[in-house]
Amino acid sequence: MADVLAAASRVADRYSRKADDDRPLRGYLTLIGAYGSTVAGLTGLAAALGRKPPRTVSAGDVALLTAATYKLSRILTKDAIASPLRAPFTQFQEPAGEGEVNEEPTHHDPLRHAAGELVNCPFCVSMWVATGFAAGLVFVPGFTRLAATALTAVAGSDMLHFAFTAVREKV
Repeated sequence: MADVLAAASRVADRYSRKADDDRPLRGYLTLIGAYGSTVAGLTGLAAALGRKPPRTVSAGDVALLTAATYKLSRILTKDAIASPLRAPFTQFQEPAGEGEVNEEPTHHDPLRHAAGELVNCPFCVSMWVATGFAAGLVFVPGFTRLAATALTAVAGSDMLHFAFTAVREKV
């Protein structure tokens, strides 16, 4: 085991040599393990309950879940209102406009730093959100579509707000 840890330490050192700070590879690995364990747990629960994934997923569901994943990822990672959820791992940097904020990870502990990067990155969180929606289609498809519809409506509303603002500024 000591040889494995020493080899992992050498890999981490080599990997982060050109980085401004130490890359939290141990934290990333822990989060990857948590994600994989979550997917395995959901798969096991579905099997135990006799729930099967849909044979096909319609293009409409893909479009609906894509827009909902986008919006929920933005809410979780950038909305000022969701800041208390990110605060244990991030620090406020500046307003980003339209109710959003920019934050950065605050901790040097590899796991807390990696968590700070995760909860601050809509692209990163979208994988977790999309997985939640996919599980929702297996366990509670009606509720999942309803929640996704509401989030998609909010995303559409955001686009209309931006369009209105752009038109108003030109007039």
